[in-house]
Amino acid sequence: MTNPKSTRCIKLSVSKLMQTALLSLLIISMAFVSAIPASAQGRLPIVRDAEIEGLLIDYARPIFKVAGLKRKGIEIVLVNNPFFNAFVDGRRIFMNTGALLTSDTPNEIIGVIAHESGHLAGGHQQRLREQLARSRTIAIVGALAGIGAAAAGSATGIGGASAAGGGLASAAPSVAQRALLSYQRSEEITADRAAVKYLNATGQSAQGMLKTFRRFTQQQALAGVGRNPYEVSHPLPRERIALMEDLARKSKHYNKKDSASLQRRHDMIRGKIAAYTGGAPAVGQVFRNNPKSAGARYGMAISQFLRGDTRRALAGIDKLISQDKNNPYLHEMKGEIYLAGRQPKKAASEFARAVKLDRYKSGIIRGRLGFALVSTGDPAQMKKAVRELRAAISSDPNNFAAYTYLARAYAQTGDVANAELTQAEGYFRGGNVREAKRFAVRALKKLQKGTPSWQRANDIVKYKTN
Repeated sequence: MTNPKSTRCIKLSVSKLMQTALLSLLIISMAFVSAIPASAQGRLPIVRDAEIEGLLIDYARPIFKVAGLKRKGIEIVLVNNPFFNAFVDGRRIFMNTGALLTSDTPNEIIGVIAHESGHLAGGHQQRLREQLARSRTIAIVGALAGIGAAAAGSATGIGGASAAGGGLASAAPSVAQRALLSYQRSEEITADRAAVKYLNATGQSAQGMLKTFRRFTQQQALAGVGRNPYEVSHPLPRERIALMEDLARKSKHYNKKDSASLQRRHDMIRGKIAAYTGGAPAVGQVFRNNPKSAGARYGMAISQFLRGDTRRALAGIDKLISQDKNNPYLHEMKGEIYLAGRQPKKAASEFARAVKLDRYKSGIIRGRLGFALVSTGDPAQMKKAVRELRAAISSDPNNFAAYTYLARAYAQTGDVANAELTQAEGYFRGGNVREAKRFAVRALKKLQKGTPSWQRANDIVKYKTN
């Protein structure tokens, strides 16, 4: 007769080993880019910034057009990570802030986007999932065979049999992993070729991609890295450099440089990222060869703002505005400085200016305008705040902070029911279903039954998680 407790323990062990086998398939060495599902990345620290997002739109738009991705709703999502990396998942390209900070020129990032667009246009994500499914079968069958051998060894008391079983269990995922990584290497080459094609079609150089490859070769040499080529998800850098060098030099655009205006914008966002991630020392390091550049001065002004020195920060931003009056992001930053200095009316004025100048109509900036209006505490401003914040959420439903601002605006107008419903919406979109349900229940008690608002609150309350 079988012991139920022992059977349960074996089932748990099988489950654990299966998980380990599957995870081994998703451990991919970081190189230029990693085409792996976001779910395998864990919880990503996403960054939202209107200025950076606007610049990436300009980098990507012509590439997406020639790649046939213009109408497919592709997004570029910023990840707060210091390493130079990017990867695709579904209709999203995830880009590390470290990639932007490390890149000296726009062309380097445009090359990354072109490469990732090659993955998307080639349907590599779907084929990767199919390959994962096949590899998963190999891994699970191998793991179960190993468990069976280990169990037999334990039952007979033969230690060697048990050890052999462990070897079988660990070997199967390795075989599956090598098959998967071999598949990915071929896709990386295909994406490289597609990237050069897109860059040529848009009149841009592939030198940025070459520079990136060379950077990884140097890093590998300095680290003394020696990897089995079969266990590297991307071709070795020297192999890719040789291929890229040949393709890139054939292009008539090989020596083409980025425009001065685009380079300035690139430097500005590098200054911003450096300031927020490492303060003035990081800004000084990034712009050590050009400390008087707009990017360096912008980064230093932001660093002063973050240190609480609003007077010097304002002086630095005002000087930049005098040289670039129609830059919406300088007015946005000035609004942030005024907010930190507890001058919400002045902040609202700057944010309103930024909204007017922003050709991308970012919901982020509009949300900050709404927050500044709420922060004035002036009842006469609350209806305007509600209007701005609803518009911000309408254009950017993933602007999670705007839901909290809107809830505050509703509360200050005395509309508690909509304040609680808005808070529920924000929590729901942010993935906190428990808190969303709590606020939705409170809203239901105050909303008129059968109205659209009541129905939405009811939908949240009845929502069932898998």
